[in-house]
Amino acid sequence: MKQSPSSGGMKQSPSSGARSVDQTRPARPLDILIVDDTPANLRLLTQLLTEQGYKVRAVLNGQRAIEAAEAQVPDLILLDVMMPELDGYAVCQRLKSLPATCDVPVIFISALDEADDKVKAFTAGGVDYVTKPFEPREVLARVQTHLMLRRLTRQLEIVNADQAKQLAELEARNEELDAFAHTVAHDIKSPMAVISGYTDLLLEAFDDLPPDKRTEALRSISRGTQKIVNIIDELLLLAGVRKTEVQLAPVNMARVIREAWQRVEYTLVEYQAEAIIPATWPTVLGYEPWIEEVWVNYLTNACKYGGQPPHIELGADPQGFQNPEDLRLVRFWVRDNGKGLSLDDQAQLFTPFTRLDQARARGHGLGLSIVRRIVEKQGGQVGVTSSGVPGEGCTFYFTLPLSS
Repeated sequence: MKQSPSSGGMKQSPSSGARSVDQTRPARPLDILIVDDTPANLRLLTQLLTEQGYKVRAVLNGQRAIEAAEAQVPDLILLDVMMPELDGYAVCQRLKSLPATCDVPVIFISALDEADDKVKAFTAGGVDYVTKPFEPREVLARVQTHLMLRRLTRQLEIVNADQAKQLAELEARNEELDAFAHTVAHDIKSPMAVISGYTDLLLEAFDDLPPDKRTEALRSISRGTQKIVNIIDELLLLAGVRKTEVQLAPVNMARVIREAWQRVEYTLVEYQAEAIIPATWPTVLGYEPWIEEVWVNYLTNACKYGGQPPHIELGADPQGFQNPEDLRLVRFWVRDNGKGLSLDDQAQLFTPFTRLDQARARGHGLGLSIVRRIVEKQGGQVGVTSSGVPGEGCTFYFTLPLSS
């Protein structure tokens, strides 16, 4: 039989009206949902908790309790057991089955004081059990304890999530560093062998070599040295992109391309590449040293993976287009006449250390990964399109915000 306040629902105590301030309570009033089909019990508990600064919502039956908890998830629920239609056990089980309310602590308050009743309450998902008639100070203490435990649990979950994220990032960086070490070792080995071989030749037989052979040896040493310098430059750029914040400014794209062209000129000559370059360019926002790296990578790849000889075309879509953040972007692109790429290869290109057709690619697999990072850090995106038909080649592109 249910007990009403008049029959001992709550003990009267000289301290029942005293304020017991919870010093750990945050500034936002914590939301407590009280569920009891006896209005007098609701009034007493509401008054007790409201006086402590809590936001209190009171409902008279289990169905309304579920609806109220789903509409606005409370911080804690005080739940009676004996109610018509849905008893407290069923209400608790329902709340624990819902993703939004499964973590809300439920304290049962009931006149049932048998051990089986309490076990059933804990089995349903309750965190505590208070028997009627109850002592107000005991209710407040249990409420404060479970609110504090929930707050600490949330904080611990946040800390664990942050640590898991940091660990994942650290593992990714370690994998990247390991892959980079192997990549650099592989790509430095070849030019170093050329440099060492021709240096030994010049030291041992300089006077016996014809002038043209000496020149050829020196040029080979120069090319090998430049390749090593490029690898080191990209290593430094990779390290800088991680921690450098840059101020975006209007870009003189014609000047940037001239600088990039000078850096890859020996590659263009080596592959006998032909190029078409527009006379004018749209003005975008970016960081010129990083944009130059993008053009260097795209032009170098166009030579290595283009046709024989490579035909390269540079361009831009000057009208711009809208991205999801409502920024107007300009797409810049480099098109070659190579054999093209399959959809699977296109999906892998901008991931770290991917190298396609290693027999022809004399560069290293780090470049396109860096391109993606530095473009995204400037508010743009990278990509490649290809029909996969030999001779139709690929179009590598990157976008940057249009300068207003």
